[in-house]
Amino acid sequence: MAKVMWILYHSYDVGRISDLGRCCSGRLSGGLIGFDRELADKAAGLRTHMLVAAAAALLISLTNVIMPNLEINQDWVRMDPIRMIQAIVTGITFLGAGTIIRHKSDVEGLTTTASLLIVVTIGVTVALSQYYLAIGLTILNLLILRGIKILEKHVPLKRPAVRKPNEETESEAYDRV
Repeated sequence: MAKVMWILYHSYDVGRISDLGRCCSGRLSGGLIGFDRELADKAAGLRTHMLVAAAAALLISLTNVIMPNLEINQDWVRMDPIRMIQAIVTGITFLGAGTIIRHKSDVEGLTTTASLLIVVTIGVTVALSQYYLAIGLTILNLLILRGIKILEKHVPLKRPAVRKPNEETESEAYDRV
């Protein structure tokens, strides 16, 4: 334990403490959206959204650490933060694809996948110290996830029917006869 404390004391860096704060802020924002998904009994809930937002914030924060710690000439290597964001989005779309389920004519999990994607962007926003934007995005997305659900209960929305590949429409059956 003393060795761990010594390492922590001697590796103290204000930048890393602020990175940890960004991860916590991202986790909090993602947790609010995840809590909403948890209330809706969705596959990706509180923990998933918290972890995704914190991971995005951490990965973006680490871009500031990578280059100075490499013992190579920094003129030879250029860091492109946009590629880090692309990698995060690619990873989250893979995770999101696992939440999409097709049952006969219904497709489930699209909103959960979209909420995971927005949580990643909130994590990136927090990592870039855009706190007001992250708070605004969190509030807007909670309004979308909850508000539209309430609106759908009061306003009958017609969703397009998904037809099975071998299923005929009424007009096709009438034409056949």
